[in-house]
Amino acid sequence: MSQNRAMFNLGSSPLIDRFSRDAPILIAGPTASGKSALALQLAARDGRLIVNADALQVYANWRVLTARPSPEDEAALPHALYGHVGRDQPYSVGHWLREVAPLLSRPVVIVGGTGLNFTALTRGLAEIPDTPADIRATADARIKAEGHTALLAELDPATAARIDPLNPVRVQRAWEVQRATGRGLASWQDDTPPPLLPLTDAQALVLVPEVAWLDARIADRFAQMLAHGALDEARANLPGWDPRRPSSKAIGGPDLIAHLRGEVTLDDATAAATLASRQYAKRQRTWFRSNMTAWTKLSLP
Repeated sequence: MSQNRAMFNLGSSPLIDRFSRDAPILIAGPTASGKSALALQLAARDGRLIVNADALQVYANWRVLTARPSPEDEAALPHALYGHVGRDQPYSVGHWLREVAPLLSRPVVIVGGTGLNFTALTRGLAEIPDTPADIRATADARIKAEGHTALLAELDPATAARIDPLNPVRVQRAWEVQRATGRGLASWQDDTPPPLLPLTDAQALVLVPEVAWLDARIADRFAQMLAHGALDEARANLPGWDPRRPSSKAIGGPDLIAHLRGEVTLDDATAAATLASRQYAKRQRTWFRSNMTAWTKLSLP
């Protein structure tokens, strides 16, 4: 999206001198806050590789709707871990961390809005075995029939106290781990190995936008997405659409699919997608405030 790419214009501004030329740079922030624009400028200045830390930009079936770098941006500067995962492939924080590891041997700027990726990178990640398909199917069926609170009630006390009880995805994941391994998620986390990139070895920045400003950008960006082919992208995803896939969680995807199926108007789909994006940005801001207290804050606009 052209607006996002033009968000930062550091040029000869004193601000650019605040960024290391040597240490790995981490840039986190809510959706539509201009992270990619800043990463592009720092990569151009220092010859850095731009590494994706966004959980949805890894999927090949979404470029426009996840605001992945444009083909022109990818041709101009080296990028990694963007659009390389098929829509049906499983992909977790663990997958991402294993792919990031060999990239740290060169100068990088790692950018994205998925806080768990940054946490795994800078604090370490417990090597929890994959969930067997039958246990995942049982969890899916129970969530549908009973709601996530039924699974929450069965978690060990340490895990229940540590996870977000309002997040069905996190509750289900914790339940699956406990059922599959016989150990609570908290126990696994307590055995976390050392991090690949300790926070003290990097320059870590989190963007903190003014809410009204960000809300306006979100609305404008979705309009730009539609103008740049988001509806065609959703149409290409319509055959075999499965809302349970992680790749189907791209914000706006379910709304545009509903429109293509004749269930809602395009105006209603746009309104729903814009609201969902604002709600997601709010959750991101809350998560960053709670988990990135040691990161340098950059207020916007």
